[in-house]
Amino acid sequence: MTPQQTAESLGIKFEKIAPGYLNLCIRSGNQLLSSGHVSDAKGKVGGAGLSAEQGYAAAKNCAEKILRSVWQTHGTLDGLRVIKVFGCVNTTMEFTDQHLVINGASDLLHAIFGKEGDGYHARSALGFAQLPTGAAVEVEAIFEIKG
Repeated sequence: MTPQQTAESLGIKFEKIAPGYLNLCIRSGNQLLSSGHVSDAKGKVGGAGLSAEQGYAAAKNCAEKILRSVWQTHGTLDGLRVIKVFGCVNTTMEFTDQHLVINGASDLLHAIFGKEGDGYHARSALGFAQLPTGAAVEVEAIFEIKG
């Protein structure tokens, strides 16, 4: 299956939306750069807040939103390579498993583009004191348009 077909088989829906205040994905040369996409889940990960597993689901939610924005700009997920993922986790001071949270985004991209192939990407996973709208996770990504 192609990446587009794989994403659709995983239940990700793609539909055109009207442009908003900010450009959620912009093409520059042969790259697609996404804005930061925040999770629907709100709150801090760690302590008495959200669990790492809930954070993982929030990061996956961010990646799904990024894929929709990439599709909106490029028209398909086919012919792309994931270059870089930057993940921000709204955490308590003692929480140190941000990398496990952002695996939610990386694992989805691996499932769609291949872990050893076009989905094998560079990544950062950082903890933050707060994120916009109180979101649990924010993720942005860079894709290369192949060929």
